[in-house]
Amino acid sequence: PLPRPPCARGGAFGAMVVLSAAITTRNGRVLMARQFVEMSRIRIEGLLAAFPKLLGTDAKQHTFLETDACRYVYQPLEQTYLVLITNKASNIVEDIETIRLLSKVVPDVADGVTEEKICAKLFELVFAFDEVIATGGYREHVTLQQIRVNMEMESHEEKLWEMIQSSKRESARDEMQRQAKAIRERQRQTGRGSGGMQGIGSGPMSDAPAMPLPPGGFEPTATPSMPSPGTRGGGGG
Repeated sequence: PLPRPPCARGGAFGAMVVLSAAITTRNGRVLMARQFVEMSRIRIEGLLAAFPKLLGTDAKQHTFLETDACRYVYQPLEQTYLVLITNKASNIVEDIETIRLLSKVVPDVADGVTEEKICAKLFELVFAFDEVIATGGYREHVTLQQIRVNMEMESHEEKLWEMIQSSKRESARDEMQRQAKAIRERQRQTGRGSGGMQGIGSGPMSDAPAMPLPPGGFEPTATPSMPSPGTRGGGGG
């Protein structure tokens, strides 16, 4: 038999409130899902895939569904659904308050609730969900205004960090250019110093073309014979 999902087991999960918060399309396609307890991807995908089958044609503004494994608390957002997956020991009243707050957070962060706008702000929505629900599934007692302030502070810190990193990259690039310029200057000075010193066999003469030989080669030059001392002065006698 398949293992029961975490929301169906006792122990530490019995005290948890929200196991996962997700936004899905009407046909069940998951746009985003944020887990607040350790769950495998296969398990959370299975729980979310079961939601539209359990939902059927229910069109209430917000309600919940229970199974033997866990509870789904959901609210329609035009063409999407906001879904909380909780264990059955959670406080349903508090769960409904949580989903009401999240239903205000989503359009505030994404500037709407259409699929396109939600997909364009996925990371921001994940950060916003973390402001509402802490790690472990506990709800934070915050208001929409407090979430906005916290998001703006995080955005400011992120921009400051990006500015610092950009400044470091520019400084590193300038240093590389300075070092490259210094290397080129040293190479230029080295070339000037060695240009005036000609070694043996070097210099302009070594670069001159060789004198061509005549077709027959050089003829050996005859050495004129010198008269011997005995014959100097003329004939015999």
